[in-house]
Amino acid sequence: MIDEMLTDDEHRELPLLFGRVLDGEGGARAIGWVEAQDWQPSREGEVLWIHLLRTHPGVEGWLQERLAIPEPTAELLTSDATRPRAFREGQALVATLRGINFNPGAAPEDMLSIQVWSDGRRVVTLRRAPLQTPRLVCNELDGGIGPVDAGSLVTAITEHLIDRMSHAIVDMNAMIDEIEDETAGNDPVDTLDKIATIRRNCLALKRHMSPQHEALIAISSGAPGWFEDHDRREIAESIARLRRYLDDLDISKESALVLQDDMRARAAANTQRTQYVLAVVAGIFLPLTFITGLLGINVGDIPLAQAGSNGFWIVSGLCGAILVVEILLLRRLKWF
Repeated sequence: MIDEMLTDDEHRELPLLFGRVLDGEGGARAIGWVEAQDWQPSREGEVLWIHLLRTHPGVEGWLQERLAIPEPTAELLTSDATRPRAFREGQALVATLRGINFNPGAAPEDMLSIQVWSDGRRVVTLRRAPLQTPRLVCNELDGGIGPVDAGSLVTAITEHLIDRMSHAIVDMNAMIDEIEDETAGNDPVDTLDKIATIRRNCLALKRHMSPQHEALIAISSGAPGWFEDHDRREIAESIARLRRYLDDLDISKESALVLQDDMRARAAANTQRTQYVLAVVAGIFLPLTFITGLLGINVGDIPLAQAGSNGFWIVSGLCGAILVVEILLLRRLKWF
């Protein structure tokens, strides 16, 4: 069981979340914090991977003292500056990448960051909040089917980050399809709220994923020599997949926009139809209201005022005749 599953409070004493020594054949053995301090490869092909809690006190100083990482780089690796970026520093690769937050109660657009440093013999990854990608790669190593060297380890982490992004995009597309299938029976206000949420998620993911695309290009083009050609090809494939996902986000955003416009057009049409019916009804009763109001004023010489009960029926008949004439006229004019 990987101790990444533990809470941050349980790691106050040690910054190490887990450690593995890659055997160069797809497997790995666990390594503790004390052994990792002075680790040296016992045979060719071994690579040290330690996954650290970057908020632990002293991590920045340890990176500078033990790994000889320059102070600005160590500060970057432990800071809250999470915008994706990557660069080469001598024979070391430094990168900040982002992944989808699948922790309970989190929204897809709440991206989590992971910092990566490697000199080809050692790989250090750092995180603040729990991220599932390192666990997945570690499980592959424990199962003997993981990466074989530092370059493939960085590539595996990148691939898992991008692969999990696709899940959020697929979920949003499924939600759009569901809304399209149920628009007739749904509450328009509730549906518009769901569409607005989807559009916000698309914009947030696009804002976070676009810099990641640039960071992967920087890794592919500027990584040190230990990052081999097959690793660069894998990164190039990841870049292409990420580009497709960005295009899918644009399509999802446009689909949500079209659906939102359609819902608003339907709501506007319903409102106009209701207003039209009310206008026709008001037009029909306007002359009748005028006649009854005119005959109801309290002045002398009102027609039929002395006609008794016959006056009521005469006025009622007159109003009925006017109503029939109005209806026939409106139908002839095709107003309804």
